[in-house]
Amino acid sequence: MAADVIELGDAEFDREVLEAKGPVLVDFTAAWCPPCRFISPILDALAVEYRGRLKVTKIDVDAHQEAAQRYGIRALPCLLVFKEGKVVRQLVGAMPRARLEQELLAWL
Repeated sequence: MAADVIELGDAEFDREVLEAKGPVLVDFTAAWCPPCRFISPILDALAVEYRGRLKVTKIDVDAHQEAAQRYGIRALPCLLVFKEGKVVRQLVGAMPRARLEQELLAWL
């Protein structure tokens, strides 16, 4: 995981995501999930490229279930984009970088 991607736990979720000043991408992920592993390097690259404009975070749903239950996460990977503490976009499943970036640019 890139240094620009913040690893979250349930305890940090509200502070890092809901109270954040700018847009936050939360990757709900799990170590056993092949599509999650596929998009991980894409998210790492986007975190570097959009540093200062987009906070990129990850939360392991096996280790930290509270946030996943709160947002009804049923499939992985599930990416939620938060702005001003509210979910503004949900993306489910692995996708190529170009499509993911296109979906995110609308919220930056």
